[in-house]
Amino acid sequence: MRPLLTPRWLAGHTLAVVMVLASGGLTWWQITRAMGGNVLSFGYAFFWPAFAGFVVLIWVREMRLALGRAPAKPAEKAPSTGFGRPVVTNRPVTSATAAVPADDDPELAEYNRLLAWLAAHPGARPADYPGERADEPGQRPQNAQQMQETS
Repeated sequence: MRPLLTPRWLAGHTLAVVMVLASGGLTWWQITRAMGGNVLSFGYAFFWPAFAGFVVLIWVREMRLALGRAPAKPAEKAPSTGFGRPVVTNRPVTSATAAVPADDDPELAEYNRLLAWLAAHPGARPADYPGERADEPGQRPQNAQQMQETS
């Protein structure tokens, strides 16, 4: 009980008592206003006692923690390495989620080749992409910007 009698704790006790007394006074004030016809004050008449109860609960918890009588929150166990097992879910394949073959849309197929090329060349920019027609003689390499201009 001795640790709760230090100047810091005495100031905290005083503050807690003042807050509870202020909440009690504000409760009484709101009740008298509510009896006078202010309907909104009925809500505040319930709010202030709840606030006082919260102050008391938190203050009792802090005193118990200071005295070592309340167990502290257990530390969360950190993962040993990595992220752990992946979460795998089985989802039904519907028409909305079914993969569209790349042959159906040539622009989409070219865009997917661009993305695959960028993934294979991490330091490259989309403008560096040689495109499909780079092997043809006399053709300028087609890049992503030129693909956007032609569409």
